[in-house]
Amino acid sequence: MTSPALPRSTRVLLITGDIIGPRMAGPAIRVWNMAVQLATTCDVRVTSWAKIDRDSDDFALFYVADSDDQSMREHERWADVIIVQGISMRMFPSIARSDKILVADLYDPFHLEQLEQNKHRDTATWNEEVLKAVSLLNEQLARADAFICASERQQTLWLGALSVAGRINPATYSADASFDSFVRIVPFGLPSDIPVQSRHALKGERAGIAADDKVLIWGGGIYDWFDPVTLVRAVGLVSAEHPEVKLFFMSARHFNPDVPEMQVLQQTVEVSDELGLTDRSVFFNDTWVDYEDRINFLMDADVGVSTHPVHLETRFSFRTRILDYLWAGLPIITTDGDSFADLVRDRDLGAVVPPQDPEALARAIVEVLFDDARRESILSNVQEVREDFTWERAVAPLREFCENPTQAPDRGTAKNPRSAGGMDQFSKILAMPKGPRRDIVLLTYYLRTGGISKALGKAQERWGRARRR
Repeated sequence: MTSPALPRSTRVLLITGDIIGPRMAGPAIRVWNMAVQLATTCDVRVTSWAKIDRDSDDFALFYVADSDDQSMREHERWADVIIVQGISMRMFPSIARSDKILVADLYDPFHLEQLEQNKHRDTATWNEEVLKAVSLLNEQLARADAFICASERQQTLWLGALSVAGRINPATYSADASFDSFVRIVPFGLPSDIPVQSRHALKGERAGIAADDKVLIWGGGIYDWFDPVTLVRAVGLVSAEHPEVKLFFMSARHFNPDVPEMQVLQQTVEVSDELGLTDRSVFFNDTWVDYEDRINFLMDADVGVSTHPVHLETRFSFRTRILDYLWAGLPIITTDGDSFADLVRDRDLGAVVPPQDPEALARAIVEVLFDDARRESILSNVQEVREDFTWERAVAPLREFCENPTQAPDRGTAKNPRSAGGMDQFSKILAMPKGPRRDIVLLTYYLRTGGISKALGKAQERWGRARRR
């Protein structure tokens, strides 16, 4: 008697443009941990066009060179479900044209980041960078069968965008009037295991930080949408009475040379130097901490900090470094205005302060560090909340979809942004298929709008990226 065949596992392809290795930024960390969780019930592949320098026993990893669509096509044919981030569809036409089930990971509203990151540039360039991001997102909004994001706030943002794109329609409404299955909340997560420190990375090891000092840690990069300057000023106020308080920026500069140094980093260093705090009360780590080693820095800290201005990016952000603070069991001090500030306030995980107020921030630092009863209560709350954010729980809605994937009920009827009317000329160029014709049209556009210097500058940027790869 022949036993019945077991159902074949769904084949899931995850695509990222970030380096996957000992050092990883947020998008790669997210892809890695989603792959780990999906591999418990699915057959998983991960591809990156940046670099692969890490192995897994649970899933396969493949490097696919920038715009090597022939190689990517082999993975596309293999897959049942394709999960894309960022510019994946623009980078590989086979993914954009695929009839496989496509999931767009929209946890990073990068079009809002561009409003901050490029605000110091000339108006034309600022507009162009935002339009590039919007163009990329519109392609995903028009094509994907399902979407994932990081929070309820983001879900509301993307439902609004999908409504404008024509994806909130009778077909999708009839399938799920709540749209919770169309736009699923899949936040960043944290490891389920209790962290163990294997060495001291800061206290008694870093010059200027003694074993009994009180350490504030900034657990990630210094980007233009943050406000580390106010934090440095607050530490200057605190150190006058408490010289044992030290602030450590864990990753001042990005390990990936394709990520430009941001203006706020220079401003932060300048303010620290002016106040005489650098290497005395404020410390900048010029290297990127290895992913597996980060816990040794976090557990040498007493408080995790995250400060930012209040702008549109803040409202819809999901500060992934906060989860590392929870994992390490740290009290959290953060600026008001984002979803994690709501969590810190509602669950009493530390302190929430007004934006750009160094005096209020200084008071919060002193309270959380030196009020023993308050600190003990906060630490107990952090331990309790930590269980709510494990990667296993975070990825569950995506794993559920991948185990029984379905096409969007309006597949094939959504407006195609490549043919949509009303697009400005630059957006139409960006929506063109990648290739020599698009390059020539884009070069002509840059010559006309910015002259030879702008065209040469754009060409040099591309050549620089190609050499680094």
